[in-house]
Amino acid sequence: MATGPRRTTEPGPLLLLIATRKGAFILHADADRDTFAVHGPHFLGHVIHHIVLDPRDRRTMLMAASTGHLGPTVFRSTDFGETWREADHPPQFPKAAAGQRARAVDHVFWLTAGHTSEPDVWYAGTSPQGLFRSEDGGRRWEGVVGLNNHPMLDTWTGGERDGTPDGPKLHSVLIDPRNRNRMYVGMSGGGFFVSDDQGAAWRALNKGCRADFFPDPYPEYGQDPHRVMLHPLRPDRLYQQNHCGIYRMDLPDETWVRIGENMPSDIGDIGLPLALHPRDPDTAWVIPMDGSSVWPRVSPGGRPAVYATRDAGASWQRLDQGLPTEHAWFTVKRQSFSADPLTPVGLYFGTTSGGVWASTDEGAHWRCLVRDLPEIYAVEAAPT
Repeated sequence: MATGPRRTTEPGPLLLLIATRKGAFILHADADRDTFAVHGPHFLGHVIHHIVLDPRDRRTMLMAASTGHLGPTVFRSTDFGETWREADHPPQFPKAAAGQRARAVDHVFWLTAGHTSEPDVWYAGTSPQGLFRSEDGGRRWEGVVGLNNHPMLDTWTGGERDGTPDGPKLHSVLIDPRNRNRMYVGMSGGGFFVSDDQGAAWRALNKGCRADFFPDPYPEYGQDPHRVMLHPLRPDRLYQQNHCGIYRMDLPDETWVRIGENMPSDIGDIGLPLALHPRDPDTAWVIPMDGSSVWPRVSPGGRPAVYATRDAGASWQRLDQGLPTEHAWFTVKRQSFSADPLTPVGLYFGTTSGGVWASTDEGAHWRCLVRDLPEIYAVEAAPT
């Protein structure tokens, strides 16, 4: 299936994979990241939730899509998005037995490549909350029974009562680079969970994380993590942008510390996305949104900014040079902020109003690469 303009050359050193409410776009950077050529749209009019380039072969792409005629599915490309093929068996829950609650995948929301020792393994997170695994490069998917059939799953997530505005989601599927059996998932709602046996058994990892929407603000489970990341060079350090703040965990201490309390009080620490410096475990970036009582989900005061910490959350610096200074009422969704591994680190985010913004000096200066795309759901910076 050809879906975009054909090319006769290999892509440059970096791709930006842009998933939107009405199609996918791929931006190709030149060697200096000065210019970005736009390729697409691919699957115009269809909802694209996530696109990931396999970091193990740097050629295979997987795309999570909701298409009108195929429904929720996954597509695969081995030529940098020139052509795509649908999965032979997309993620789907098995037919419910008599007397059991039926579950159906509404959409595939999240994609993660497996451990480097398992080059054909991928994981997918769905709405409602489900975890799926492929062992053949994304062609066929099977449910991770240890999570999807866990007797506590409905209790963790609220089951049919889950009130997440755009649908419940399983996301932030993280694989420990030292140990392919250790993995984490975030569930909105539900909380953050860890498995030490590749998904057979799970336990909550939510101590210290608030859930202000419950009578007990520190429950064992039920929190709403928006994005969780572990540092690739220090995998025992995790960062979380939660519905109720910004947190850091340093294992083996299994307690989240609210580092967002060090953000400016007039901005707060409510937001959706998070990005980490690939070589410095103390450096992270967030993009706050207005967390007032009506939750407008816009840039605070219409003046968007990125905030950086370079001391693991002890302090934060506002980075807004080049960003709009007034009447910019967009926000940035949880998958729409990404860092590249180049030097200096490049940062990229996509907005709900369809703009793609970039900084190639670690956030000091910003410029708009593309305006007026459809609402952006995900941005992945992918070195080739």
